[in-house]
Amino acid sequence: MLKVDVVTAFPDMLSGPLGQSIVGRAQKAGVLKLGFTNPRDFTQDKHHTLDDRPYGGGPGMLMKAEPLYQAIKKLRKKNSVVILTSPRGVTFTQTLAKELAQKKHLIFVCGHYEGIDERVYPEMDMEVSLGDFILTGGELAAAVMIDSITRLVPGTFKKQDVTVSESFEEGLLEAPQYTRPEVWRGQKVPEILLSGHHKQMEAWKREKALELTKKYRPDLLKTSHAKKAATKTSVKKTAVKTVQKTSKKKTTK
Repeated sequence: MLKVDVVTAFPDMLSGPLGQSIVGRAQKAGVLKLGFTNPRDFTQDKHHTLDDRPYGGGPGMLMKAEPLYQAIKKLRKKNSVVILTSPRGVTFTQTLAKELAQKKHLIFVCGHYEGIDERVYPEMDMEVSLGDFILTGGELAAAVMIDSITRLVPGTFKKQDVTVSESFEEGLLEAPQYTRPEVWRGQKVPEILLSGHHKQMEAWKREKALELTKKYRPDLLKTSHAKKAATKTSVKKTAVKTVQKTSKKKTTK
């Protein structure tokens, strides 16, 4: 089971979305245990003030260090990984999602307003960003990461291999997919997918995945995973052509 705690002043931004679909089912199945801790509960004044003006001037307000520190201190265990959603963090990827899915306890700390007091950063084990853009707070970023991580935890899906052939798993985008009906508005499902020849279908999928990656995300082809996948694609295509030629010769005889 994966335990995930979220330190947030706005728990309703996460509890609703993360209670639905796959993540919701994972919680009901006991695969994921999700909790929310509000740093306001660790403030000392009657107004439960969580933010204040930054020293040196500047627009907006900063989250105070002490409430965040106390919230993290309450939640942290020996096996915990504390993650701050931050624009200066490493970019979240499928590879990182797989690494975090192996952990026992994740604590996501959601910044808000103009950020957090610099002095509380040492409490973080990792800073992670969704990309080069700014959100009003870290809650939505945390929700995205929790969703991505949860689906990789064993037990989330009855058939765990559903996550194996997805985009980015081998450094490539996923191949095109089709379902019933066989013909829709004059467009037919590719014949190879109806053939029943598993090796040929696998080769076709790899070839199409490589084509889509070259077209939409050529930057991915620079990674070692993509290079290996591209090599496998070439080998598979050659193998299938050999099989097809051998079959034709046997038929001719």
